[in-house]
Amino acid sequence: MIFKSFVLIIAIMAVLSSMSHASDPSPLQDFCVAVDDSKNAVFVNGKFCKNPMDVTADDFFRPGLNMVGNTSNQLGSVVTAVNVNNLAGLNTLGISLARIDFAPYGLNPPHTHPRGTEVLALFEGTLYVGFVLSNPGPNMKNKLFTKILHPGDVFVFPVGLIHFQFNVGKTNAIAFAGLSSQNTGVITIANAVFGSDPPINDDVLAKAFQIENKVVDYLQSQFWWDNN
Repeated sequence: MIFKSFVLIIAIMAVLSSMSHASDPSPLQDFCVAVDDSKNAVFVNGKFCKNPMDVTADDFFRPGLNMVGNTSNQLGSVVTAVNVNNLAGLNTLGISLARIDFAPYGLNPPHTHPRGTEVLALFEGTLYVGFVLSNPGPNMKNKLFTKILHPGDVFVFPVGLIHFQFNVGKTNAIAFAGLSSQNTGVITIANAVFGSDPPINDDVLAKAFQIENKVVDYLQSQFWWDNN
C-alpha cells in the first residue's frame, strides 16, 4: 500500500512538473530586472538581476505602442513586441505583449510561439485568424480552427501551434496580443523552411512537400521577410 501511494505521489509530481514547464516558471521574488553586467547584479532564482536598490520605475516602463507600425513590406504587416529584450522589468514575470499592424490584405504569416500561448484582441479592422492542431494520427488531417474577428473580439492561439492572422478588410487593422512568456520566441514557417542558412537540402524539401527540386530552388531563392 505504501509503495502504491509513493508511486501515485511520484506520478502526480511528474504531471505537475510537466505542467509547470508549459510556460515560464513562477518568480520567487517581487521582481528581477534583467541586467547584462553580472558585476553589478545579484543572483536570484537562477537569473542575474539588477540590485533592487538600483531599480527605478523606468525599468518597468516602455512607451510607443500608440505609434502605428510600418507595414510597407511584402507581407503588409509588422509586429511591435514588448518582451524582456526591450522591457527589462518583465524578467521572470512570465508575460509579454505585442502590437500588430496590418495594411489592407496584410498577413501575419503562419508561425508558432514555442514558449507561450497567445491571446489576441482586435481593436480596428477585420481579421481572418486561425490555428492548426498537431498531427492527429495516420490517415488523418490536421484540424484547422478559424474565425473572422471584428473590433472587440478576442481569440486564443494555444502554445506551440501554427497560427496566422490575415486582414480581409479594405482598411488598416490593429490588434494587441498578450503572451504567456517573457520571450515566447517566433518560428515563421516559410522563413524557417525555405530561408534557412545554410539551405535545407533540396531532396529533403522536395520529398517532404511532394514537389520538384526546381520548385524548392525557386522558393529558396525568394526573399523571406521577417515582420517581427
